[in-house]
Amino acid sequence: MLFDGHDWFAHHSRFRVPISGEKREDRVKDQTAAAPADRDSAPRAPTHLVQREPSDRVVALGLRDPWLGDLYHHLLTLPWWAFLLGLATVYLGLNMLFAVLYLLGDAAIANARPGAFSDAFFFSVETISTIGYGQMSPATLYGNIVMTVEAMFGLILLAASAGVVLARFSRPTARVRFSKVAVVALYNGVPTLSFRLANERRNQILEAQVAVTLVRDERTAEGEWMRRFYDRQNSRQRSPIFAMTFTVMHPIDSASPLWGATASSLAAEAVEIVVTVTGLDETMSQAVHARTSYLAHEVLWGHRFADVFTQTKDGRLAIDYRRFHDTEPVKSEA
Repeated sequence: MLFDGHDWFAHHSRFRVPISGEKREDRVKDQTAAAPADRDSAPRAPTHLVQREPSDRVVALGLRDPWLGDLYHHLLTLPWWAFLLGLATVYLGLNMLFAVLYLLGDAAIANARPGAFSDAFFFSVETISTIGYGQMSPATLYGNIVMTVEAMFGLILLAASAGVVLARFSRPTARVRFSKVAVVALYNGVPTLSFRLANERRNQILEAQVAVTLVRDERTAEGEWMRRFYDRQNSRQRSPIFAMTFTVMHPIDSASPLWGATASSLAAEAVEIVVTVTGLDETMSQAVHARTSYLAHEVLWGHRFADVFTQTKDGRLAIDYRRFHDTEPVKSEA
């Protein structure tokens, strides 16, 4: 990866990212992508390899997904509303269960009204939360046994829920904004694929690395459709500081897998350009990552990005993120 421009350490940097065209033996077959059943049929309908919306998620057929077997992962990936609703359901369910158990005993709770479910429920809440107001207490051996079991469940629930909540809050995330489209236009006389990135936080991502991979459908000599990845490790593919915005640029020369490509050929081959960004968040001192992808219809030929740099009334440099996704047609293409 080559850096373009004199302001290499400035907030706005340009990356020249080679997307390599590897030899046939170096290409990677994607075992997870299903080829069409008919060898003579066209490639599959274009879908995002990178999940940006729920509709992009690939449907898994014949794959078991035991919830309890991977409970921790599911608890971390649930939306907050679903996680809190599930936690409240478990908490109330346990208290109702132990309230019924207390009622099964004969006067198991002192100072509780006989047969009153509300008294048994709120005593259970006091016990499982280790509150203990002192007005009600276990009155029999049976009541003390149920109380002991409930206290143990309360400790487990408190420790597990606190750990998961902490893990959800402390999980590092990157607020990286990608341009909605990529563009292809001449740059120094060479057709160049470009897209933009921006750090939406006001901090810095250190040692930011950008990797670009071309994924497309190809037919083998046996007539079978395969998903091919064109990817390799490139030299100088990092920026020491990613603070605001920069443009990633890939020259389409004879070494590029996009050499000779057109908008129609990208669509015919179900091409997808996968972009990943990794770096070290200076605030949390933890690695963060972000990714996106561009399908053929999200690559605009003969366009360039609108300039987002401007000045305030007092002469300060400013970035207008309202124009971050805007493009403009190029007057002439060679």
